[in-house]
Amino acid sequence: MSDFFLRDVADNPAPGGGFADLIRFSRLTGAEGSPVWFLCGFKSDGAKHLERFTHAVMRGPSPLAPGMRELIAAFTSARNQCVY
Repeated sequence: MSDFFLRDVADNPAPGGGFADLIRFSRLTGAEGSPVWFLCGFKSDGAKHLERFTHAVMRGPSPLAPGMRELIAAFTSARNQCVY
């Protein structure tokens, strides 16, 4: 993660919360993890609200199927030149 400016966040040896497994997997495979994962793993107690909000938006009741919501999110990220 050469673009990551918060070294203490990126190098956190014991990430917590729901993103810990994603962070460990990205480190093991050499894949580039999302900086958001690392921030949420660094401050896992503060990220719980964001995790619940995201789950409600992406999986809660809606006229759009969850797959369509994922597609919209992926398309928006691509348009913003952001890895999703």
